[in-house]
Amino acid sequence: MRSAAYVIPGYRVTFGITFFYLSLLLLIPLAAFLLYASGMGIGKFIFIASEWRVVHACLVSFGTSLAAAVVNAAIGLLFAWVLVRYDFPGKRLLDGLLDLPFALPTAVAGIALTTLYAENGWLGQFFYAAGIPSAFSWLGITIALIFVGIPFVPRSVQPVLRELGPRLEEAAALFGAGRWLTFRRVIFPELFSPLLTGAALAFARGIGEYGSVVFIAGNLPYETEIAPLLIMVKLESYDYEAAAAIAILMMAASFLILLALNGYQRWRVRQQGV
Repeated sequence: MRSAAYVIPGYRVTFGITFFYLSLLLLIPLAAFLLYASGMGIGKFIFIASEWRVVHACLVSFGTSLAAAVVNAAIGLLFAWVLVRYDFPGKRLLDGLLDLPFALPTAVAGIALTTLYAENGWLGQFFYAAGIPSAFSWLGITIALIFVGIPFVPRSVQPVLRELGPRLEEAAALFGAGRWLTFRRVIFPELFSPLLTGAALAFARGIGEYGSVVFIAGNLPYETEIAPLLIMVKLESYDYEAAAAIAILMMAASFLILLALNGYQRWRVRQQGV
């Protein structure tokens, strides 16, 4: 049986351009990088990846990225709810400011956050007075990653929440459900998938973030050194194989996160029978 004709022709041309563009900018560079890294051998790769400095840097990156993603999931859901369900003065301005971390150079963000959260900074002085170092610590790194990951969750949740509208809440209210029960049993299940998508994207972004973190981290080996910075250290010392090994670890982690997310999305679609 022949497949139905597309309304707009040009599949072969558009597919060819898409594949060429994707290959030129993504597939070929990644393949060349993996080909170069394969020359070090499995034994040396494991030796480099198991060094305590590398392991600790990865723990810092993964731990702070996970913490930032959890915070962004909670706050991002709240942002999306307010921007979709309520009208108030300055709503469009707030909606536009939400994308500022995408447009702002990460180095500028890092300098600004370091200035604010340093020991004598406007906000940092209160943290240090309470005995909590907000800069040059894991907390400072987490704050920077929260900043760069803010837009992902609201931008993932907003379209779904806007499409739902108030009809489900009204139907639940007719059956006597309270506000919390309506949100927990009716609304949140519909928002869970985009919420998870946004949080996963924020987590993946945080793993590889460099510019906004390098200033506020302090970059102390075995304490606040992040994996992207360690890659730069290895490159500056001409240890290209070590830099490639760490980069492969980071790339594999991001790929597995996105793969797991896509797998979950497919499973959820099958469960819903869509």
